[in-house]
Amino acid sequence: MKSILIKEANIINEGVQIQGDVLIKNGRIEKIAPSIDVKADIEIRAEGKLLMPGIIDDQVHFREPGLTHKSNLYTEPRSAVAGGTTSFMEMPNTKPAALTQELLQDKYDIAAKKSLANYSFFMGASNDNLEQVLKTDPKTVCGIKAFMGSSTGNMLVDDPVTLEKLFSKVPMLIATHCEDETTIRNNAAAYKERFGEEVPIKCHPEIRSTEGCLISSSLAVDLAKKYNTRLHILHISTKDELDLFTNKIPLAEKRITSEVCVHHLYFNAADYAKFGTQIKCNPAVKSADHQEALLPALLDDRLDIIATDHAPHTWEEKSNTYFKAPSGVPLVQHSLNVMLEFYQKGKISLEKIVEKMCHAPAVCFNVENRGFIREGYWADLVLVDLDKKWTVEKSNLHYKCNWSPFEGHTFQGKVHSTIVSGHLAYTNGQFNEEKMGDRLSFV
Repeated sequence: MKSILIKEANIINEGVQIQGDVLIKNGRIEKIAPSIDVKADIEIRAEGKLLMPGIIDDQVHFREPGLTHKSNLYTEPRSAVAGGTTSFMEMPNTKPAALTQELLQDKYDIAAKKSLANYSFFMGASNDNLEQVLKTDPKTVCGIKAFMGSSTGNMLVDDPVTLEKLFSKVPMLIATHCEDETTIRNNAAAYKERFGEEVPIKCHPEIRSTEGCLISSSLAVDLAKKYNTRLHILHISTKDELDLFTNKIPLAEKRITSEVCVHHLYFNAADYAKFGTQIKCNPAVKSADHQEALLPALLDDRLDIIATDHAPHTWEEKSNTYFKAPSGVPLVQHSLNVMLEFYQKGKISLEKIVEKMCHAPAVCFNVENRGFIREGYWADLVLVDLDKKWTVEKSNLHYKCNWSPFEGHTFQGKVHSTIVSGHLAYTNGQFNEEKMGDRLSFV
């Protein structure tokens, strides 16, 4: 592999900012120092730019196999890399769903050939595949995913006996989508009786309600406490759920952790008037009082990780009526920009962004030698020009679905270069696909 020397960067890592150089050899960070005077195959002048660890997104839906008209394991990792995400963990609700070890391995085989970013895939849980779940290797697979509420792909795990077995027998991290199915179905039936197929999109957070989230999240926490399960609850969207989590102990010691997604931080229910089904997602974007409670909970460490739940659908699919329009938003290319906008408004520090998008996912999932700028660690790095303004347009989108709710919006701060496992995968708007990303490993 080519050696890389990054000169005079503003390095932000582990709560501090320093100016210095970083030398990369054989895929790893060999040296960090105020000045490094050696010859390298590639030298990047980084004066005035921010150097941070690569983002680790612990929740994406890249749709391959079976749903590749929406996205795939070539296009979406490129989008991730362009936005500063160097590693992703992808969900099992593909077609076929990753419910056996063989089907799970199929996804790894595809990614090894096509993914520019580093990758891992969740093993899916269903009501009847516990034997397959228990064969999962925690050293090579990020976790088990349980949909405790149906979403795209309908992999609902709602059998109480199955849930008890999962939480009592699975020795590795279980990540949950928490929405109570009975509550959602009753709400949907009531709104359908009232409006027929023409349910207004603004009713989405009333159908997939706060109550539905809290019932399901509370059940998951109760089960985890009962069996001392390593539980990670995805995409928290309500203020009511925040009391389920603690900030009294370090992240590495937590048995129950949480994630918040950029769209729940950025949008609220008033935005349905402008964006309609573009921001229809599960759990729903909710009212401003819920939105406004999430960022303080992130800052005080009740919420542990920032992710995207990147979930693309075609424009035609999203243009349907309420019940027919699928839930999910393409977000992975712009997650860092969203958080930088919060930084520019004085709502979060750069150090906290790096902690929640880079360090915390590595700690939470025990990712081996990634998530930090440390000598000996894999060189997953992102160089950002904080001053550069740019406008999101179809011409600069890399998603296969080729739309974004941010189209027309101008962000300040742009990814200049992204290094994935020591490979300069993206720089100045150009991709280098000479080397694909690596499979993540866990300790």
